[in-house]
Amino acid sequence: MSVRDIYLQKRTTPEEAMRFVRDGDQIVVPTGVGEPPALLTALSEQRKRFHGVKVSSILPIKKYDYFDPETVDNVRHVAYFYSGVSRPGGHAGWVDYVPSYFSEMPELMRRGLLAADVVFAIASPMDNHGYFSVSLGTDYTMAAMERARAIVLEVNPNVPFAFGNCLVHVSQVAAVVESEHPIAEVGLPKIGPVQEAIAKHVAEMIEDGSTLQIGYGGIPDAVVMQLTHKHDLGIHTEMIGDGIMTLVEAGAVTCRHKNYLPGKMVATFALGSKKLYDFMNRNPMLEMHPVDFTNDPYLAGKNDKLVSINGTLQVDFLGQCGSESMGWQSYSGTGGQSDFVRAANMSKGGKSFICLPSTAKGDTISRIVPTLTPGTHVSTSKNDVNYVVTEFGVAQLRGKSAKQRAQELIAISHPNFRAELTEAAKKMNLL
Repeated sequence: MSVRDIYLQKRTTPEEAMRFVRDGDQIVVPTGVGEPPALLTALSEQRKRFHGVKVSSILPIKKYDYFDPETVDNVRHVAYFYSGVSRPGGHAGWVDYVPSYFSEMPELMRRGLLAADVVFAIASPMDNHGYFSVSLGTDYTMAAMERARAIVLEVNPNVPFAFGNCLVHVSQVAAVVESEHPIAEVGLPKIGPVQEAIAKHVAEMIEDGSTLQIGYGGIPDAVVMQLTHKHDLGIHTEMIGDGIMTLVEAGAVTCRHKNYLPGKMVATFALGSKKLYDFMNRNPMLEMHPVDFTNDPYLAGKNDKLVSINGTLQVDFLGQCGSESMGWQSYSGTGGQSDFVRAANMSKGGKSFICLPSTAKGDTISRIVPTLTPGTHVSTSKNDVNYVVTEFGVAQLRGKSAKQRAQELIAISHPNFRAELTEAAKKMNLL
């Protein structure tokens, strides 16, 4: 039987594909735009016939009807990382949250600590050898497929066929459904003068030949816009977005000086525009790999001059970074920030930048604080943090004493808060 015959044998409708879901199942869905809209719509429409089903993902993009507090006993969302879609339910208590380093999620699935009974994922059309590419959300999805009883793929011609360890053979699949939905597009965040000022500080410290990990947000994208004149940059990141594509088009990215996988850009999920998804299609320079490969601090740190650029919400005098919660209330999730901070620390000549505006709420609150707000989830520890950057400058904390750290951070805080921060440091016997 040819691979095409196998494909036709397994082809079904989204509604019929729900027969692979059983009560009590954990359905694993890829990150972001890797979610399959036709399958999740069908699940939503049939949710009342199930009991105890859970759907897990990072950063859901669309608010499907199963996000419903009235039917959580039927189908409940379990967040690996909150988005604007899942956060309200998390705050109200009817969406669950599982914290984890992004890099460790595949191993947690292999050990059975994170359940994976069924995988719903969007995929590229099948090639002549019977392979689909799960390019938009490779992340933990490949590990989930190892454990799952059933893999159901939503095949869409708008999904790029990317190379790397992101390929699934038709023989592994329980069912395929076809759709032609446009892939969700996520625009660049708004960049204002504060973000530009922070980006300028960071960009000045990035050398030619560096390998970049760039997070999502206004500040990382502002940094990217100031790197188009650099030479021979490399990419080893978790997310590929339009900013990285811009650097490639400008000739700033060649990957030729990477120590690990020279000549190749490496990522685990994509988030951007249709132009980005077209750029990914059969691009020999790009490989999409599972997150335990891309975010493994040891592997990423094999690249000399690895630069990690990420954001945070609050930093205390010791350098602890609260990047995922507002006090005790979760805002996003652990993600890969700590993975890449540690990777940059391992890298020869590596640098990790944690970036944040100095204030919030119209300059009424300082983001540099004596101690984190009670209950704040620490994302990057005081032992890992390297550079902290605001619009007022750069504080380098590694190797510094508690007293020196307080001094460095007060110096880059907003001038309106420096006096009270200094008084707080004195009361803590840090100054």
